[in-house]
Amino acid sequence: MRILLMGNPNVGKSAVFSRLTGTQVIISNYSGTTVEFTKGSTVLRAGETAEVIDVPGTYSLEATSKAEEVAVDMLDGMLDEGDIVVNVVDATHLERNLYLTLQLLERNVPVVVALNLWDETKHKGISINVDRLQEILGVPVIPTSALTGEGIDVLVNRISEVAKDASGKRKLSGDGKRPGARSADERWAEIGRILAEVQKITHRHHTFLDRLEDASIQPVTGLIIAILVLYLSFKTVRLIGEGLIDFVFDPMFEGLLRPVVTRLSIALGSEGFFHDLLIGRLINGEIDFEASMGLLSTGLYVPITMVLPYVFAFYVVLSVLEDVGYLPRLAVLVDNIMHALGMHGYAIVPTILGFGCNVPAALGTRILESRREKFICATMLSIGIPCMAQTAVVIALIGRYGWQYLAIIYGVLFALWLITGLVLNAIMPGSSPPLLMEIPPYRLPHPRVLGKKVWMRIRVFLSDAIPYVLLGVLFVNILHVSGIIDVLGRIFAPILGGLLGLPSEAIVALIMGFLRKDVAVGMLSPLGLSVRQLVVAVIVLTAYFPCAATYVVLLKELGAVDMLKSALIALIAAFGAGALTNIVMSRTVPVAYIFVGIFLLIAVVILVTRALKTTKLKYSEAQSEDGKSASAM
Repeated sequence: MRILLMGNPNVGKSAVFSRLTGTQVIISNYSGTTVEFTKGSTVLRAGETAEVIDVPGTYSLEATSKAEEVAVDMLDGMLDEGDIVVNVVDATHLERNLYLTLQLLERNVPVVVALNLWDETKHKGISINVDRLQEILGVPVIPTSALTGEGIDVLVNRISEVAKDASGKRKLSGDGKRPGARSADERWAEIGRILAEVQKITHRHHTFLDRLEDASIQPVTGLIIAILVLYLSFKTVRLIGEGLIDFVFDPMFEGLLRPVVTRLSIALGSEGFFHDLLIGRLINGEIDFEASMGLLSTGLYVPITMVLPYVFAFYVVLSVLEDVGYLPRLAVLVDNIMHALGMHGYAIVPTILGFGCNVPAALGTRILESRREKFICATMLSIGIPCMAQTAVVIALIGRYGWQYLAIIYGVLFALWLITGLVLNAIMPGSSPPLLMEIPPYRLPHPRVLGKKVWMRIRVFLSDAIPYVLLGVLFVNILHVSGIIDVLGRIFAPILGGLLGLPSEAIVALIMGFLRKDVAVGMLSPLGLSVRQLVVAVIVLTAYFPCAATYVVLLKELGAVDMLKSALIALIAAFGAGALTNIVMSRTVPVAYIFVGIFLLIAVVILVTRALKTTKLKYSEAQSEDGKSASAM
């Protein structure tokens, strides 16, 4: 079926089109003219795929320009059985827009009215009785705001219902007009009567929350607010996380666990297989909770003390942003960017979570609708998003060499994240669905609801993370005791040394990266690496694969096959980026040149992927037209 979007110029028709179709569009010239129209596809609630056509704007069906002629021709010539017209109306200028609406109703075609710019009506003191307007017109009338996404999901539902009811029932008579169509004067008189019944205009001052709601979804002010919110969020997460570590968890482990494991260590003779398995290796004669790698030392300390405080803090901040109503606005703000990467705007939520911990981020991909979106988002998270704990270790290890080296690391990771999304979106079949969501008003969160939500998320994290961290510690211990790590170091020495410029001892950190990225980065410190080697090692450690707990979550979310595909992509990206960074930094290229190269590379990838995507869309369009021609014959 086809959906024709019709309306006056500048009523937000293209924005509605974008909401329905995302970025999977083709722009064409109408046959015999230079007048452009846009078409794409959307998925209705029943799972049916519909073609959406953004018809050139027109004030009436009595054409006075070439664009209006095309609009009328498309209405007369392109509607078949089961097709539907969505009349996009500017709710703030109802009088001017209803003329075209009445003309459409005089045609024997299924119509749904999208009362767009609904959010603007309250700011202008305009009150519209939607139920009465719907009763008068005799067709569904849906208040929408294409800018925020308000009402778009309801619009999709009503389109499906009307299309189903109208399928096969529409029969045009003659030129398609109903007998006895009204004159222009009669239509304007009818519009006056409608407005008297359904519309009231009063003076209203904007409140602070009104202005804040508007500003948070506008491109310029919205970006400023987003940067401020994210900055404050990370500062809050760090403040809460570090506070819990310093004043709660560290004292708890030192006061309660250390005496127990110390006595057990002595009882086991301070060495041997079972000692190394349970307690780990002693560092300078003492148990090091971070590096000893025992089940009862590192196995408990890392997930509970190093990770849980940050995860808790992140979930508190995330839940507050959700309940206040900001996250839907952030999703709307970045929706176009995320569509270019193969996802809709809500992918920003797992992306933000990833900066706290990749485990809840991987769990967060559940909010994405399609398997394709989940795969792209999970792969991008695995490659380009370092967790909070790893970031803290990286800053401590490399920050002393200067900010420029931190900038290189995170610049390369951002480029990997962006390029991964662009390439996967271009080569994977399918498309990203539109962002259909309601934008709630800003409100204060309820403490009880907030606490319950945080606790439910923490419980899932603990059940998914801790068992697999313990298994990872056991696995690394077995590798150490059996001497397999030494063998792996010799096997991979040519790759580490020749490709990445790293010593063979770095294999221990790479293996540890499967368990805990932050611990793995910390293990680079005693190797005496140069700043170049540290930068390369951190990039590879971040990008080559997530930690064991995230690995297990991805296995559940993606399945074994897609998880292995994601892992292969991550390995190629990590070692490719590490090798390239090693080559460039070995030649002492100025930092400014490195960033110029990164931006040029991103620009080239954008151009290539856009060209590839356009070619695929045109090919699909040609195949569709060939299919229609064959059916007609």
